[in-house]
Amino acid sequence: MTAREGPGKRGMIFAEPTIFERGAPGREGFSLAQSEVPLHDPAKEIDASLLRSEAALLPEVSELDVLRHFTRLSQWNYSIDTGFYPLGSCTMKYNPRVNEEVARMSGWAKLHPHQPQSTLQGALELMYLLQKFLAQISGMDAASLQPAAGAQGEFAGLLMIRAYLQDQGNARTKVLIPDSAHGTNPASCAACGYEVVTLKSGAQGILTPEVVAQAMDEEVAALMITNPNTLGLFETHMAEIAKIVHDKGGLVYCDGANLNAIVGKARVGDMGVDVLHFNLHKTFTTPHGGGGPGAGPVAVKKILEPYLPNPVVMRREDSFAFDFDRPKSVGRVKAFYGNFGMFVRAYTYIREMGAVGLREVAERAVLNANYLRKKLEKFFHLAYPQTCMHECVFSDKKQSAYGIKTLNIAKRMMDYGYHPPTIYFPLIVAGAMMMEPTETESLQTLDRFIWSMEQIAKECETSPETVKAAPHVPKVRRLDEVKAAREPKYIYKAKG
Repeated sequence: MTAREGPGKRGMIFAEPTIFERGAPGREGFSLAQSEVPLHDPAKEIDASLLRSEAALLPEVSELDVLRHFTRLSQWNYSIDTGFYPLGSCTMKYNPRVNEEVARMSGWAKLHPHQPQSTLQGALELMYLLQKFLAQISGMDAASLQPAAGAQGEFAGLLMIRAYLQDQGNARTKVLIPDSAHGTNPASCAACGYEVVTLKSGAQGILTPEVVAQAMDEEVAALMITNPNTLGLFETHMAEIAKIVHDKGGLVYCDGANLNAIVGKARVGDMGVDVLHFNLHKTFTTPHGGGGPGAGPVAVKKILEPYLPNPVVMRREDSFAFDFDRPKSVGRVKAFYGNFGMFVRAYTYIREMGAVGLREVAERAVLNANYLRKKLEKFFHLAYPQTCMHECVFSDKKQSAYGIKTLNIAKRMMDYGYHPPTIYFPLIVAGAMMMEPTETESLQTLDRFIWSMEQIAKECETSPETVKAAPHVPKVRRLDEVKAAREPKYIYKAKG
């Protein structure tokens, strides 16, 4: 394959029915000897109100049916292991296999959270050290590993802010959020009972101190900001903005979804941030998306440490233990202590990279994003034509003259063998295409992707109907996404 060729798609593409269409009445996936243990009728042991009135409509399939079905579905999947995944804001970077090897070691994989703490000392030490590493990397004083995802980290962070302010005598009623925020930010605020006040970004795509000062009053509990923001731009007024919020008695929350752009280079705690969540499945290479589960640890400054979710791991001389004696804690936000397998992967990655390696992560992520920005800005409209951080946001403004929209471009990218980028987000850019290459992609991969995007840009001018009808190659073509979301159909039909 030359640098001028896209990865393309060759060979057989299997048709695959739904699992319900594969089976037949009475078919089973197992064959077991008759049990010598007397069988119990569940209906005699379970409250009648909890029992089904009729059997569940489940597929009746053999082991081979199941194996072929899910193997073929896996072959349809697009993943970071099969190709470049320029999904902006999501930081879809490669997960080193050494992380997976370590996480699968029996000493980790066979642990159970109900074991006595005396038998969990290795796991507790790893969790304790990971808490310390994350706090140090972010410029914070303490951390909890418990939240299971970034959004749950947000929720925990806002609960801590609320609890802290309640102890000050006023929980307040509002949270300030820039218009470039992630969609989970206002949802987390609403879940914690706060009113969202949207702040408009300035002409340069970042938040200005003047806008914050105008909105900040004694009813504002916090400013919730992402840095770098979802436009891929660094919030250069961060320290000044944090001072404005603090002077009015509020706190500053930073969404750490884009930490990959600054890890090892800058610490948000040094910019005045009071609480931050991490996405271990983004910056610290634990599996993302369907390969999860995720993990969203939250780190805080000293004033919020008493409110961390219960329990946290503490050190007692030469041993480690869960600390449950935390009267100000906001309580649990996750069963047990978080997704431990993700902790092992993140810990392995941090130890493998070290301080120098983590700094290079940010440097190369920013370099790759700016290379992409510079190469593509002549073909696609760049919403904010300036140096970006980890991602850049284009739009369909140039292609709209030929009747082409962002969705058409995204569909056409599939024909060239690429997963589309994040589209129509952030909302403040009409027809947005947000691309994040991450640091793990090579120059050759980026050049092939750039070549494909150039071809699509030319097609928009010379053969727009081809682009509008895309995709042409994938097994499934033009889907009605809106209809699928609003009118899902249960296609199973009982046989016999």
